[in-house]
Amino acid sequence: MASRTGKTRMARKVRQARKGKARKRAQQNKGTTPKFPIHI
Repeated sequence: MASRTGKTRMARKVRQARKGKARKRAQQNKGTTPKFPIHI
């Protein structure tokens, strides 16, 4: 079983990763992608 700290850290990581997803997708569809590669 994962520790509470481990779960919290993972949840935070996931939350951070999801933050800019909608904006990135919108930009990608418009063709105005940033210079760096978009991470999944």
